[in-house]
Amino acid sequence: MNTKKTILINGYFLCRPITGVERYAVEITAWLDRLCKPDEISIIIPRNTKNIPAYKNIKVILYKKKIRQVLWQMFTLQFFLLTHRQYTILEFGNTCLPLAPGIIFLHDIYSEIFPEDFTSKWDKIVRIYNRWQYRLIAKKAKRIVTVSYFSRNQIAQTYHIAPEKIMVIYNSWNHFKDIKADYSVFDNSPALSKPFYFSLGSLSKRKNIKWIVEYAAKHPDSLFLLSGKSQPTAQAIQLDPGAGMKNIIFLGYLEDAKVKALMEKCKAFILPSYYEGFGIPPLEALSCGAQIIVANAASLPEIYGNTAHYIDPFNTEVDLDELLKQPVENPEAILKKYSYSASARQVYDLIQLKENR
Repeated sequence: MNTKKTILINGYFLCRPITGVERYAVEITAWLDRLCKPDEISIIIPRNTKNIPAYKNIKVILYKKKIRQVLWQMFTLQFFLLTHRQYTILEFGNTCLPLAPGIIFLHDIYSEIFPEDFTSKWDKIVRIYNRWQYRLIAKKAKRIVTVSYFSRNQIAQTYHIAPEKIMVIYNSWNHFKDIKADYSVFDNSPALSKPFYFSLGSLSKRKNIKWIVEYAAKHPDSLFLLSGKSQPTAQAIQLDPGAGMKNIIFLGYLEDAKVKALMEKCKAFILPSYYEGFGIPPLEALSCGAQIIVANAASLPEIYGNTAHYIDPFNTEVDLDELLKQPVENPEAILKKYSYSASARQVYDLIQLKENR
């Protein structure tokens, strides 16, 4: 007799710092908790999880030990699934268990497309691991989900998968709605009282902070505020006023409340990334009433349509002040289009399908 399996969410994202992938996982899981019946979905997390959400219907399985992510992914979780056959894994984070594949979100295939961004020994190890995971997902996943049609088509072409076999479920911005802006961020420096452009993201090479650095050097009267966190593939840019960077202020990692304050007050939010599977921050900025300037690359034109001002991510010969004078569409329709509740409904409908169990 073929018994319907229970969906088991890999909850390790609750142990990691919040970036786009983790944000998506947190929000979709919270909405799934509202949609599902009691014990219809479970989530498994290691004991090193600091903040466990108070789910109403999703059953929490707290593993007895604190475990590093690689050991968790390759051994602990896989062994659990092999010994608990009643579960099918739901994985939000670009990873696949070789012996227990399930429904997997593959947000993008950056490591495959831009090998030149991975230069150090550690970078190359990261790339090898990521490419192995991408290929496992393409070959073994019961269902692949991604966050844009750009990513769907690129995954399909790269790994020879029929595009219709890859489901697109968009990301969103709704988490930003309930955040109260913290304007204390402006108290720390008199320079922040001047008009400024703002950019947010990790210092990964694909985020293309280099574009802002080069543009700032050509426009010393324009002020740029950058917030973000270094990653293994971060570029070595010294944002040092003594090195000719007087019009760039690097703020380091900021909590969402301070980010929201900066988005509300900036001349425009800039995302010069040359590679994004989706790109959440410009949506957050639009929800704050900011104008956005994004790269005319990857998924960004698909996501932002005519609500954004576009730049060439490899050419800084542009005047941003003049660019902002060009008309764009009201973002109301775009903000309405991308909703965690709608995306969670798509995920919930997907996991109901018998063939995915």
